[in-house]
Amino acid sequence: MSYQLVWFKRDLRSEDHAALVEATKLGPIRCIYVLEPTLWLQPDVALQHFEFIRESLQDLDGQLRLLGGEIEIHEGEVTEVLSKIWQETPFQGLYSHQETGNRFTYARDQDVGKWCQSHGIHWGEYAQFGVVRGLKNRNEWQACWQRHMEAPMCELPLVQFWKTPLSNKPVTNPSAHFVTPAAMQAPAHLRHNPPLRQRGGRSVALKTLNSFLKQRSMWYRGGISSPLSAPDACSRLSVFISYGCLSIREVVQATNEELLQMPPEASRRKSGLVAFISRLYWHCHFIQKLESEPEIEWENMHRGYDGLREHEFNVDHFNALKDGRTGWPMVDACVVMLRETGWLNFRMRAMLVSVAAYPLWLHWKPVGDWLATQFLDYEPGIHWSQMQMQSGTTGINVTRVYNPIKQAQDHDQKGFFVRKWLPHMRQIPNTWIFEPWNMTQDVQNHLGIYIGKEIPQPIVDIATATKTSKDRLHSRRNLSEVRAGKKSVINKHASRKKGAERKNSKVKSKDTSSQLTLEF
Repeated sequence: MSYQLVWFKRDLRSEDHAALVEATKLGPIRCIYVLEPTLWLQPDVALQHFEFIRESLQDLDGQLRLLGGEIEIHEGEVTEVLSKIWQETPFQGLYSHQETGNRFTYARDQDVGKWCQSHGIHWGEYAQFGVVRGLKNRNEWQACWQRHMEAPMCELPLVQFWKTPLSNKPVTNPSAHFVTPAAMQAPAHLRHNPPLRQRGGRSVALKTLNSFLKQRSMWYRGGISSPLSAPDACSRLSVFISYGCLSIREVVQATNEELLQMPPEASRRKSGLVAFISRLYWHCHFIQKLESEPEIEWENMHRGYDGLREHEFNVDHFNALKDGRTGWPMVDACVVMLRETGWLNFRMRAMLVSVAAYPLWLHWKPVGDWLATQFLDYEPGIHWSQMQMQSGTTGINVTRVYNPIKQAQDHDQKGFFVRKWLPHMRQIPNTWIFEPWNMTQDVQNHLGIYIGKEIPQPIVDIATATKTSKDRLHSRRNLSEVRAGKKSVINKHASRKKGAERKNSKVKSKDTSSQLTLEF
């Protein structure tokens, strides 16, 4: 008996899974996940990503076993794995979700398409997010997003799993080896698995969603900017959406359902959920940019900015940033929190990129690769769009420069966050907590803590370095050929929000002045 092969990628769930549902309609199915050696050699992956995936696959395997099946973990490049499976037990069709990933997965999917074509195999690919493959005109995107989110969730019919010969008798063909998720082994070269990171799996994802919808959303508006309140005020769903433990459609629909059932007195929670829905829209809006132009992972979105920073990369500045030794307490505390938890709120992420791009004058690509390994919820489409926007290379955004001293004063007034993550700052009085380099020698002697020893000296003068970098960026921006190139970027990538929506957004900004806008 033949079967359909379901290939799981960043869609680690059995609910609202279009590829699984469509394959099941055609008869027996077989479910696989492929550990791709070359994927795990890419500069944007880390051990924490592998472990989160492994945990999510264990949860998924439990879901499938309740239905009478399992997920097989195969190791090798995808076309090699497909060839081995095909040679042993041919399948009728391949089913998966579309993936808007990094350069490697883009090329890999092209290779899989060629393999399917050469073997006469139908490859059914289905939208994972509200992202449109082959979009011709950005004007059409918003309506497509709305249709995807409003469509009924995919319901899994009665599943018939294809039983492999290996399930009932000893292995006789070494090429057919596969393991269960529990037996997955991480590549030995992978590093960085934060001790306090979120754990993977749909079960954890559903608990996180429920706690946000029912309780934590009341702190969402006004609470997501400060790194003190953000760990609870933010939804914390980003990683579960990125790896598909939840579908974004089910999150949107669950949020809308909660809004419909909400009593009038729950105005704060309602306000939070309305704001959250808008960010789910922006989630797909940014991923669509990478889908439409994969090159923005490695090239400036506006090519008029080529050569601006690439040839002046200061390795010492970069290492100081990565080590949390820039001398700016808010920056260093954020780096340490990220190192320990794999997560940081959006405003602080923007601040880190801003510091890298302006006073440190670092090109966004190496910084982006490093941050991708630090963010457990790394989503390529959002990540590279934001790296370029915060670095000023989109060519169509207002320059966004975040002073880490002001950010600390606004969002950590008493220094609780800085002291939590930087033990050497715990004895520093509030007067100097965000600018310790201003302490007199007498104060340093009294505390027994010295600038340049326990506390690093700022690696540049932030005011001078920021002014110089902004002047250089604006000089490039003012060139006639650079100004002329803006139109193509706007046509391809810019938001198509209607005038009335923009006006409403401005009215609401009085309540969200401390929030970080995402729009472009």
